[in-house]
Amino acid sequence: MRSGITSSPNEVIDSDVFDYWVDNLDSSTQESFIAFVKGNSSVIECYLYARFLGYKGAISSCDAWIKLKYPRKDYRKILLVEIGEMQEDMRKLREDIENFVIKRDSGVARLAAMQKELRSTIMQIESASAARDRKALLMTGADRAIRELLSIFKDDPIEGPLEEASMSVWAKIQLDE
Repeated sequence: MRSGITSSPNEVIDSDVFDYWVDNLDSSTQESFIAFVKGNSSVIECYLYARFLGYKGAISSCDAWIKLKYPRKDYRKILLVEIGEMQEDMRKLREDIENFVIKRDSGVARLAAMQKELRSTIMQIESASAARDRKALLMTGADRAIRELLSIFKDDPIEGPLEEASMSVWAKIQLDE
């Protein structure tokens, strides 16, 4: 196990299992899936896409594979850290105002500006989380509906066209914001 990449030996095993699955996709599907993973920040959406392509394993394997192959920054975590730092700066500013280190009128004006920035950052996190959650729920529902349809029409002449139509629906859902 390479240090700094994984937190446990199971992540290496999980990523190997998923890597094997990706390697066994036909080349065009593999290329499409990898392009999707590279451009998407949601592990849930990547997992749902993999499930749609026939992956039967756990999300932990998909998550470990993505962390290993395509590490990305967690912007939500960065914003949360920034919020904590802003709150600390505001606490220090209040303290400086109370200790007469900063004139009250200029300190209050700075404090108001910082509070406005803090509220804006909090709204960004909430907005991004809500949009991501809505899309994940929509994709989960679509995945379930498509799977049910495919299982109902299994071994039916309509199965092939239905599968192609479901791929089109899936692609449309992915592109919608």
